[in-house]
Amino acid sequence: MNDSDKPKLVIGADNLGIDLKTAIRGHLEEQGFAVDDIGVDSRDPVDYPDIGAALARKVADGAYDRGILICGTGAGMAITANKVPGVRAVCVQDPYTAERAIASNNAQVITLGQLITGPAVATMLVDIWLANEFQGGRSAPKVAKMDALDDQYRSTD
Repeated sequence: MNDSDKPKLVIGADNLGIDLKTAIRGHLEEQGFAVDDIGVDSRDPVDYPDIGAALARKVADGAYDRGILICGTGAGMAITANKVPGVRAVCVQDPYTAERAIASNNAQVITLGQLITGPAVATMLVDIWLANEFQGGRSAPKVAKMDALDDQYRSTD
């Protein structure tokens, strides 16, 4: 994959995910990815929904192709990101889920937990996710149904 084929990436974390965010960002930059970091860079407590929603909105708006969120477990960030219409986020903890998150579910965002996933495993999971694309096929109608739910509940403001 040459640099022009690489997806535009954005990464963010709460105060519990700073170290893993830094490790993943460095790993991706070593591979030639441009990664925009939306924070945080302080160990001061921050509410993960603030970071998760900000990143998800950027992905939903098309500013980025894919996003990575890190908190203590990844669960809160996934719940938050999935509240933003147009975003499909999956909490990833194993290689098969990392692959299927994009291949079957077309998830543009993955979430990870620094308290449960070390940097070697986390970077492997990110690599698997980035190496795959949405396969469509039998999954396409299911993803279309998820998109229809987004449309149904999307605000008209």
